[in-house]
Amino acid sequence: MLGLVDDPNPKVCFIPTASGDSPGYCEKFQTAFTAYGARPSVLSLFYRDIPDMAHHLMSQDVVYVGGGSTINMLAIWRLHRVDQALRAAWESGVVLAGLSAGANCWFEAFTTDSYKIGNADPATGLGLLKGSFSPHHSSEPARRPSFAALIADGTLPPGYACDDFAAIHFRGEASHQAVTSHVDAAAYRVNQAKDGTAEEVKLTAAFLG
Repeated sequence: MLGLVDDPNPKVCFIPTASGDSPGYCEKFQTAFTAYGARPSVLSLFYRDIPDMAHHLMSQDVVYVGGGSTINMLAIWRLHRVDQALRAAWESGVVLAGLSAGANCWFEAFTTDSYKIGNADPATGLGLLKGSFSPHHSSEPARRPSFAALIADGTLPPGYACDDFAAIHFRGEASHQAVTSHVDAAAYRVNQAKDGTAEEVKLTAAFLG
């Protein structure tokens, strides 16, 4: 992610809304990214101290969104207009990234356990990226069959899924490269098949080691 930015000391903003702005999560982020040579900041909406969020996000090299409750995060973002600020930052070339909730949010739709732990229910995202997304494909038993069924019956548009330790790099709206940090992890394209089922295609991935 940091390799996508030319600056050796990039500005990276963490948005931890999905975890309720967990102080421990924020501290771990700042410690980790400082060690990478980045200049980290945290955009807190529960303890808000950045007056002009749009300006702050626009000035970053990378915006990284943490995991947690996707639907709660999106609701809070819309109240604070973070959704609009993120779209403007993305259109200006800021790298947007994240895991779990922080991956779900960029797509038109996604699966989430935010309504009930153990489920994989459909919900609506920001729509920066076309199609749908499902995280934790390898680690949460409900994800894979639910995502396939929702695409097969047309509830969700075709999209992408990732195992833990896998990610997909998009350039603009187009998928560019799947990457993994674990030899057994994978990313997938999931389409609606002609027979009314779902077809899962494993993407060729680069192993990051």
